[in-house]
Amino acid sequence: MAVRFILTGYVDQLMSEAVYDKLEDGSFSGRIPLCKGVITFGNTLRECEDELRSTLEDWILVGLKMGHHLPVVGEIDLNKRPTYEQVGAL
Repeated sequence: MAVRFILTGYVDQLMSEAVYDKLEDGSFSGRIPLCKGVITFGNTLRECEDELRSTLEDWILVGLKMGHHLPVVGEIDLNKRPTYEQVGAL
């Protein structure tokens, strides 16, 4: 049985939506249109991508902490409230 990590899948799906532009000075900018404010810059495309992933992870954590609505990606909806089940007596 394969282990599935929800946050990893969520980040990977959002990163697949990333848009990169090469700037006039040869550096790169990256953004994720579904995530307002998630934009980064880097001297290389790889550096920009790494920064974008890190910024996205921080954006998600802050959004969860603050109760912001996060985009639903694929079948992953992080906006659902957790449900609690009673624990049986040991």
